[in-house]
Amino acid sequence: MGEHIKVSSENEKGDVPCVLFKGGAGSPAIIVLQEWWGVNQHILDLAQEISNKSGFTTIVPDLYRGHVAINREDAGHLMTGLDWPGAVKDIQGCARYLLKHGHTKVGSTGFCMGGALTVAACCLAPEVNAGVVFYGVPKPELCDPSTIKVPIQCHFGDKDDIVGFSAPVDAKRLKDQLEAGKVQYEFHGYDVGHAFVNSSGPYYDKEACDLSMERMYAFFEKHLK
Repeated sequence: MGEHIKVSSENEKGDVPCVLFKGGAGSPAIIVLQEWWGVNQHILDLAQEISNKSGFTTIVPDLYRGHVAINREDAGHLMTGLDWPGAVKDIQGCARYLLKHGHTKVGSTGFCMGGALTVAACCLAPEVNAGVVFYGVPKPELCDPSTIKVPIQCHFGDKDDIVGFSAPVDAKRLKDQLEAGKVQYEFHGYDVGHAFVNSSGPYYDKEACDLSMERMYAFFEKHLK
């Protein structure tokens, strides 16, 4: 079980509640960012699994501060109502907390909404040393991916139909921006739809999930150690 803590954040909503899964002493750490559903059991289980398999500490900030969606309509309202710049401050607060508590480097990964926020964190939070993005692209008014200065790895479904957020056209736009900015990046596409890592959802694909997670572990091993 993870440890429930609160982390200082410059978000106007104040401290952000988090769940911490401790890895080895002095290990690197990974911030694991929620889908649009909120911090549900799936994302907590995933953070625990990432910590167990990598040996790194993981932390899950509750960007909705206690709200968890019960259906897609509810999730849409929560995501639309999120203060995205404030959420980036929450992520930055987590990175600062981890560095303060002896972790050598900090990565960020996220899924759906959390994927888009990982892109933003790599742009806007200098405390983040590397990012792994799963099927999410932030709006241009939040950040410019061509300005990223850290390594980033991206995973998208070639059959993703969420146009404007994670469809192939959006993934291509992100890749083109990374290329234009000479960002150090990896880009991986899979013959699947959206949210293929979510084992509790309808689009889960075990083969794509396992391969993408293996690539994530190798990427963080390379860039955070």
